[in-house]
Amino acid sequence: MSRRTLMGSRILITGASQGIGRALAELAVGQGAWVLAAARSEDLLQDLAAKIPPRGGVLETVEADITNEADRAHIVEAAQERFGGLDVLVNNAGIGATGHFAEGDPGHLRAIMEVNFFGLAELTRACIPLLREGRHPAIVNVSSIAGKRGIPARSEYSASKFAVQGLSDALRAELAKDGIDVIVVCPGLTQTNFSRNMLAQRARLKMDHLRGMTAEAVAAATLRALQRGKKEIVLTAQGRLVVFLSRFFPRLTDRIAARRVRALFRTEIAARHQQPQDAVSV
Repeated sequence: MSRRTLMGSRILITGASQGIGRALAELAVGQGAWVLAAARSEDLLQDLAAKIPPRGGVLETVEADITNEADRAHIVEAAQERFGGLDVLVNNAGIGATGHFAEGDPGHLRAIMEVNFFGLAELTRACIPLLREGRHPAIVNVSSIAGKRGIPARSEYSASKFAVQGLSDALRAELAKDGIDVIVVCPGLTQTNFSRNMLAQRARLKMDHLRGMTAEAVAAATLRALQRGKKEIVLTAQGRLVVFLSRFFPRLTDRIAARRVRALFRTEIAARHQQPQDAVSV
C-alpha cells in the first residue's frame, strides 16, 4: 500500500454528522482535504458545516441514506459534480443493537445488516468507477473489534462487522489491479452517541463507552492509517488483547465469554436445575 497526503484529496465520508464520522470530516478538512460529508440528518450536516473553520480544505454535504439505491446514486453524482471525482471512500455509517439473539427482533437484524453491510457494500460498488480514476485511491471501512471477535449480546452487530471484514479482505485482493487500497479500522469502545442511537438495548452485560477512546482519537488514528498505507488497524490495548487471544487462544476466549454470560444468568440457570427435583417431590 502506498503512502498518501490528505492535502487536496477528495474524500467521501458516510455517517459524517455525528461521532467518528464528524470527527473525521473536521480533521480531514483541517489537513486540507476536500470532504463530502454524507448523512441522513440535514440539520446535523448544517451544524457540521457551520462549525468547520474557514481555512484548510473544503467541506460539502449531501443528505442521503446509504440503504437507499437512489440516495447512493445521488452521493456518487455529488462527488462527481462537486469535486470532479473521488480519491477516498470512508464507509463509517453504522447502527447497532444489544440483547441476546434468541429473544431478538428479526427486523433489527435486517436493519443492522442493511446499514452496516449491504449499504456499505453497494455504495462501495457504486464508487469503484470513480475511485479507479482517483489519485492514490483507497476504501476505508470503519469496522469494530466485534468484527474480529463476536461479542455476546451483540451478535447481530458482530455478524454485520464480520461481513465487512470478509468483504474488505476480498476486495483488497480484487482491487489491487486497479491500485485501490482497502483499509479496515477496528475501534473498541468509543465516546460517541452510538450506544444512545441503538435500535435496542437489552444486554445485561453493560459496556461503558465513556471509558473508551474519543471520536477524535479514533479519527486521528484512521487518517494516519490512510496516510501511511496501512491495511488494517486495531485500536486500544484492550482491543488488541481481545484479537490476540481470539486468534491464538480461541478455546480460552470461548470459555471466558461463556463464563461471563453464565454469571449473568446464574439465577435462571439455578432455577432450571431445580425444576426436576421439585417435580419429583410433588
